[in-house]
Amino acid sequence: MLIATIDQLREELKIDEGVKYEIYLDHLGLPTFGIGHLVLETDAEHGAAVGTSVSEDRVNECFDQDVEVVLADCRHLYTDFDELPEEVQLIVANMMFNMGLPRLTKFKGMKAGVDARDWNKAADEMVDSKWYRQVTNRANRLVERMRALA
Repeated sequence: MLIATIDQLREELKIDEGVKYEIYLDHLGLPTFGIGHLVLETDAEHGAAVGTSVSEDRVNECFDQDVEVVLADCRHLYTDFDELPEEVQLIVANMMFNMGLPRLTKFKGMKAGVDARDWNKAADEMVDSKWYRQVTNRANRLVERMRALA
Protein backbone atom coordinates (compact mmCIF):
# COMPACT_ATOMS: atom_id res chain seq x y z
CA MET A 1 0.00 0.00 0.00
CA LEU A 2 1.38 3.38 -1.00
CA ILE A 3 2.03 6.14 1.56
CA ALA A 4 -0.68 8.30 -0.06
CA THR A 5 -3.08 5.39 0.27
CA ILE A 6 -2.12 4.91 3.92
CA ASP A 7 -2.77 8.63 4.52
CA GLN A 8 -6.18 8.25 2.85
CA LEU A 9 -6.89 5.18 5.03
CA ARG A 10 -5.96 7.21 8.13
CA GLU A 11 -8.43 9.95 7.17
CA GLU A 12 -11.21 7.45 6.42
CA LEU A 13 -10.67 5.63 9.71
CA LYS A 14 -10.71 8.92 11.65
CA ILE A 15 -14.18 9.50 10.19
CA ASP A 16 -15.41 5.91 10.73
CA GLU A 17 -13.82 5.29 14.13
CA GLY A 18 -13.67 8.82 15.48
CA VAL A 19 -10.69 10.18 17.44
CA LYS A 20 -10.72 10.44 21.22
CA TYR A 21 -7.81 11.72 23.26
CA GLU A 22 -8.91 9.87 26.37
CA ILE A 23 -9.74 6.35 27.45
CA TYR A 24 -13.36 5.37 26.87
CA LEU A 25 -15.34 2.14 26.74
CA ASP A 26 -16.18 0.89 23.25
CA HIS A 27 -19.54 -0.69 22.32
CA LEU A 28 -18.37 -3.95 23.93
CA GLY A 29 -17.33 -2.18 27.13
CA LEU A 30 -13.60 -2.53 26.40
CA PRO A 31 -11.16 0.30 27.20
CA THR A 32 -10.19 2.10 24.00
CA PHE A 33 -8.61 5.40 22.97
CA GLY A 34 -7.46 7.30 19.92
CA ILE A 35 -8.66 6.00 16.58
CA GLY A 36 -10.32 2.81 17.78
CA HIS A 37 -7.22 1.52 19.60
CA LEU A 38 -8.17 -1.24 22.04
CA VAL A 39 -6.02 -0.87 25.18
CA LEU A 40 -3.69 -3.89 25.30
CA GLU A 41 -1.98 -5.38 28.36
CA THR A 42 1.32 -4.20 26.85
CA ASP A 43 0.11 -0.56 26.61
CA ALA A 44 1.22 1.96 29.24
CA GLU A 45 -2.46 2.91 29.47
CA HIS A 46 -3.49 -0.60 30.58
CA GLY A 47 -5.46 -0.32 33.83
CA ALA A 48 -5.89 3.46 33.57
CA ALA A 49 -9.32 4.83 34.40
CA VAL A 50 -11.92 5.77 31.81
CA GLY A 51 -11.46 9.47 31.08
CA THR A 52 -7.68 9.34 31.44
CA SER A 53 -6.21 11.74 28.91
CA VAL A 54 -4.00 10.41 26.07
CA SER A 55 -1.69 12.68 24.05
CA GLU A 56 -2.04 13.24 20.32
CA ASP A 57 1.47 11.82 19.82
CA ARG A 58 0.50 8.63 21.67
CA VAL A 59 -2.74 8.34 19.69
CA ASN A 60 -0.78 8.65 16.43
CA GLU A 61 1.88 6.17 17.59
CA CYS A 62 -0.76 3.54 18.42
CA PHE A 63 -2.66 4.21 15.21
CA ASP A 64 0.51 3.74 13.14
CA GLN A 65 1.16 0.42 14.91
CA ASP A 66 -2.46 -0.67 14.44
CA VAL A 67 -2.32 0.12 10.70
CA GLU A 68 0.86 -1.97 10.35
CA VAL A 69 -0.95 -4.92 11.96
CA VAL A 70 -4.01 -4.35 9.75
CA LEU A 71 -1.90 -4.29 6.57
CA ALA A 72 -0.04 -7.45 7.62
CA ASP A 73 -3.41 -9.13 8.26
CA CYS A 74 -4.71 -7.94 4.86
CA ARG A 75 -1.65 -9.46 3.17
CA HIS A 76 -2.20 -12.68 5.11
CA LEU A 77 -5.82 -12.97 4.01
CA TYR A 78 -5.22 -11.72 0.45
CA THR A 79 -1.79 -12.87 -0.71
CA ASP A 80 -2.14 -10.51 -3.71
CA PHE A 81 -3.27 -7.57 -1.54
CA ASP A 82 -0.64 -5.21 -2.96
CA GLU A 83 -1.80 -6.00 -6.52
CA LEU A 84 -5.48 -5.26 -5.79
CA PRO A 85 -6.88 -1.93 -7.00
CA GLU A 86 -6.10 0.83 -4.51
CA GLU A 87 -9.81 1.32 -3.76
CA VAL A 88 -10.19 -2.38 -2.88
CA GLN A 89 -7.12 -2.16 -0.63
CA LEU A 90 -8.74 0.76 1.22
CA ILE A 91 -12.07 -1.08 1.59
CA VAL A 92 -10.47 -4.31 2.81
CA ALA A 93 -8.13 -2.45 5.20
CA ASN A 94 -11.06 -0.45 6.61
CA MET A 95 -13.01 -3.66 7.22
CA MET A 96 -9.92 -5.35 8.71
CA PHE A 97 -9.41 -2.40 11.08
CA ASN A 98 -13.06 -2.60 12.10
CA MET A 99 -13.36 -6.39 12.54
CA GLY A 100 -9.92 -7.92 12.74
CA LEU A 101 -8.57 -10.97 10.94
CA PRO A 102 -10.61 -13.67 12.75
CA ARG A 103 -13.93 -12.11 11.74
CA LEU A 104 -12.95 -10.89 8.25
CA THR A 105 -11.66 -14.39 7.45
CA LYS A 106 -15.27 -15.58 7.75
CA PHE A 107 -16.25 -13.38 4.76
CA LYS A 108 -15.52 -16.27 2.36
CA GLY A 109 -18.01 -15.10 -0.29
CA MET A 110 -16.57 -11.59 -0.29
CA LYS A 111 -13.06 -13.01 -0.55
CA ALA A 112 -14.13 -15.20 -3.49
CA GLY A 113 -15.59 -12.10 -5.17
CA VAL A 114 -12.43 -10.07 -4.63
CA ASP A 115 -10.23 -12.97 -5.76
CA ALA A 116 -12.32 -13.24 -8.96
CA ARG A 117 -12.31 -9.43 -9.36
CA ASP A 118 -16.12 -9.67 -9.27
CA TRP A 119 -16.77 -6.48 -7.34
CA ASN A 120 -20.58 -6.84 -7.36
CA LYS A 121 -20.32 -10.34 -5.85
CA ALA A 122 -17.93 -9.00 -3.21
CA ALA A 123 -20.38 -6.16 -2.44
CA ASP A 124 -23.37 -8.55 -2.29
CA GLU A 125 -21.49 -10.69 0.23
CA MET A 126 -20.61 -7.62 2.31
CA VAL A 127 -24.33 -6.75 2.51
CA ASP A 128 -25.22 -10.32 3.49
CA SER A 129 -23.54 -10.10 6.91
CA LYS A 130 -24.10 -9.27 10.56
CA TRP A 131 -21.36 -6.62 10.18
CA TYR A 132 -23.47 -4.78 7.59
CA ARG A 133 -26.41 -4.61 9.99
CA GLN A 134 -24.18 -3.46 12.87
CA VAL A 135 -22.32 -0.62 11.13
CA THR A 136 -24.82 0.23 8.43
CA ASN A 137 -23.62 3.74 7.51
CA ARG A 138 -19.98 2.71 7.27
CA ALA A 139 -20.90 -0.53 5.51
CA ASN A 140 -23.12 1.27 2.98
CA ARG A 141 -20.25 3.60 2.04
CA LEU A 142 -17.84 0.69 1.61
CA VAL A 143 -20.36 -1.39 -0.37
CA GLU A 144 -21.09 1.52 -2.72
CA ARG A 145 -17.37 2.03 -3.28
CA MET A 146 -16.95 -1.69 -4.06
CA ARG A 147 -19.89 -1.61 -6.51
CA ALA A 148 -18.47 1.49 -8.22
CA LEU A 149 -15.51 -0.67 -9.34
CA ALA A 150 -17.79 -2.97 -11.37
